[in-house]
Amino acid sequence: MPDVMPCPTGQPLDQPLERPKERAGRWALLRRLPLRQILCLLPLLVVGYWVVQHRSLIGSGARQMFTANPYWLLTAVATTGLGWVAVSFARQGTVLERLPARRLFATQFAAGAANHLLPSGIGASAVNIRFMTGCGLPPARSSAALALYFLAEATTRVGLLVVLLLVFPQALRLGPLLPESVSAMVVAGAVVTAGALVAGVALIRPVRRIVVRFLRTAMADARSLHMRPSRALALWGGSLAFPLLQAAGLVAVALALELEVRPAHVMLAYLAATAVAAVVPSPGGIGSVDAALVIALVAAGAPVEAATSTVLAYRFITVWLPLIPGALVLGGLVRSKIV
Repeated sequence: MPDVMPCPTGQPLDQPLERPKERAGRWALLRRLPLRQILCLLPLLVVGYWVVQHRSLIGSGARQMFTANPYWLLTAVATTGLGWVAVSFARQGTVLERLPARRLFATQFAAGAANHLLPSGIGASAVNIRFMTGCGLPPARSSAALALYFLAEATTRVGLLVVLLLVFPQALRLGPLLPESVSAMVVAGAVVTAGALVAGVALIRPVRRIVVRFLRTAMADARSLHMRPSRALALWGGSLAFPLLQAAGLVAVALALELEVRPAHVMLAYLAATAVAAVVPSPGGIGSVDAALVIALVAAGAPVEAATSTVLAYRFITVWLPLIPGALVLGGLVRSKIV
C-alpha cells in the first residue's frame, strides 16, 4: 500500500489543492505580459542575428558599390522599390475584394524581411495569409489566393525565360560549368520528387480530400477573377512586371560595375538562375540564388570575379539594404494587428 493515496485530481492527499484564486492570479500575470510587444521585437532580433551571421557578405557587397556608377545603382534601387508595387498589384489581382492599398504595399515590404526567417518563401506567405485573413477573407480563400499568385508568377517567369532562350539560344554556355552527369542528376531528382508528390496525393485519402477541396476553391476563385478585367490585368500584369523589374535591377548593377555582358543576356542569366535556385529551399534564397546567379553570369560570358562582384552588389541592394527597415515595418504591422 502506498503511503499517500492519490486523489481524483492527480495530487497527493497530503498536498493542498491549488486554490482558484492562485490559478486566476497566475493567468492574470500571463495576461499582463506584453506578448504583442515581444512579437513586434522578434523580427528585428532575428534579422539582427542574420546580419551578424552574414556580416562579411554584406561588407563585400557594400565595398563593391564604392567604385560603381551611382546613377545606375540608384536605378537598381528604384527597380527594387517598383518590384514591391508590382507584387502589390499581383496580390490584389488574386482576390475579388478590394484590399487597402497602403497596408497591402507595407505588407509586401515587410514580407521581404519575413522571407529571410523561413525557407522557400514560407515567411512571406505567412505574412500575406495573415494580412488577407485580417481583411476578412476566409483561410481557404486566402490560401487559394496565395496559390494563384505563385502560379501566375511562376508562369510569367518561365514564359519570359523561354522567350529569351528562343531569341538568344547561345547566350548561356553551361557546358563547361555543368557536366552532363550533373544535369542528368538534377532532372532525375526533379522527376522523382514530382512523382513522390503525385503518389502521396493519390494514395493518402485525407491528403487527397484536402487537395481536392482546395483545388475546387482555387478554380472557382480563378474563374471569378478572370471575369473581372481589372483583377486579371492586376494579377498577370503585376506577375509579369515583377521578374522584369528584378532582372532590370541586375542589369543596372551590371552596367554600374561595367560588366562586359549584353543586358539581354544578363536578364536571361537572372531568369535562369532564379528558376534553378527555386528548387533549393533557403531563407531568402541566400546561398542558392547567389551561387546560381554567379554561375549564370559566368555562363553568359562574364569573368568569375566580375560576376561575383555584380551579384554581391545586387544582393546588397535588393536583400540586405531593405532588411532592417522591412523588419521594423513587420514589427509595426504585428503591433497594429494588421498581420
